[in-house]
Amino acid sequence: MQSRAFLFTAIATAVLASGPVAAAEFEPAAIKAQIARQHDGMVKRLQEWIGQAAIAAENRGYPEGAEHMARLLREVGFQHVARIDTDGKPGVFAMLDAGAPKTVGLYFMYDVKQFDAKEWTSPPLEAALVDRPGLGRVIIGRGAVNQKGPQMAVLAAIDAIRGAGGKLPVNLVLVAEGEEEIGSPHIHQIVQRPEVQAALAKCVGVFMPQAGQDLSGLVTVSLGAKGIIECELVASGLAWGRGPTRDIHSSFKAMVDSPAWRLVQALATLVSADGNTPAIDGFADKARALSAEEKSMIAVAARRRNEAQYKALFGVRRWIDDLPFPQALERLESQPTVNIEGLVAGYTGPGGKTILPHQAVAKLDLRLVPDMTAKEALAALKAHLAKRGFGDIQVTMTGGYDPTSTPASARLIQAQIAVLKRAGIEPMLWPRTAGSYPGYIFTGAPLKLASGHFGLGHGSGAHAPDEYYLIDSVNPKLQGLDGATMSFVEYFFELAK
Repeated sequence: MQSRAFLFTAIATAVLASGPVAAAEFEPAAIKAQIARQHDGMVKRLQEWIGQAAIAAENRGYPEGAEHMARLLREVGFQHVARIDTDGKPGVFAMLDAGAPKTVGLYFMYDVKQFDAKEWTSPPLEAALVDRPGLGRVIIGRGAVNQKGPQMAVLAAIDAIRGAGGKLPVNLVLVAEGEEEIGSPHIHQIVQRPEVQAALAKCVGVFMPQAGQDLSGLVTVSLGAKGIIECELVASGLAWGRGPTRDIHSSFKAMVDSPAWRLVQALATLVSADGNTPAIDGFADKARALSAEEKSMIAVAARRRNEAQYKALFGVRRWIDDLPFPQALERLESQPTVNIEGLVAGYTGPGGKTILPHQAVAKLDLRLVPDMTAKEALAALKAHLAKRGFGDIQVTMTGGYDPTSTPASARLIQAQIAVLKRAGIEPMLWPRTAGSYPGYIFTGAPLKLASGHFGLGHGSGAHAPDEYYLIDSVNPKLQGLDGATMSFVEYFFELAK
């Protein structure tokens, strides 16, 4: 069932009678057979990888996470694998020289989001295999779909080509980081090293693996991503010169200022009264409006996507301002945002505790659209607070980067479209993902490479409890691990043309 969608016209390629498959040739039957043979071993590798969690926000799993990543790359044939230390968590730089005319870049992340095991139906690091009605067998674990499952499918594709007696049709340059989930604050220290820049400069583009199929089997080809700033705002009695410098009894609120209320008042100035539109002075001045072509993409998407399913996926009942689906999608693509990730002040345990907190902290993320930059957005935030008398509130950027954009005409994107169409999937072009990834390091100067996401397969629950990745599909519209692996094989051969 999983292989049906991959009986492409390339199957007609001549099969060699003996000896290895040449780099420019594609022998699908042998590769598919090898994918099936290695299936159980790859699932075990994925389970072990999920078990080796690296969580940057908790300083957990380092340097073991980087070392595990490096070992996986060596196991599938990367000849050069090096750990690169940074001022934060280490990265990994690897090259696989197949003697091919073309070179492709890969971006991996080996870190994962935090988790609360009590919220999961199975321990998040045990990577349990569970049957899901309508889907098939899934693997449940932190990092299963974001991004270890899709990344393992890429490694399985490389291994399958070699195992079938073939040769990878492209050379690979891979950059992996361990801080994506905290805003990639040190990725520049990896990618901007001279040897990494020199290797990436030879690439036709860089892609990040993904499990790109939604529940209907639809695949979206994104042409970019929003940028992001992650930051903390801290209001304290010490910095303010008012309020307590340590927690005191709440009865003193009658005569002592509150840093917590000060933070609330400062936050309220950052957005419109309904909280939905950024109000930071100068923040969105350079935000690029949607083009006619982008609006057309969104209109098509609104017709092809199931709005009710979309709402159910996120557990929401209404869009902002009760907008119709097409207009809500336009907001999703065009609007920069100011979001409160979390608020912490004083006592948050069981029951009450009558204190006046000396400090309050807000964790924010600000999403950016082209042509905004992280540097200018951060400066605008600080200037806005200072102008309104909140200059004492400490603003600390913990991570972030600029938005990215790649034209649909780029070879990297056109190869995706070709592979998907041969698989019987009519892809949906999309201006940019509303989420973020540090593609700016590739699309910006000096490299100015095409960058994007690719991969069949399905999963859900990124950053949430019971995150899963589909291993063995019973749904003919969805690929499991083996089908996802074959999609990357197809993509490598398409990029080699």
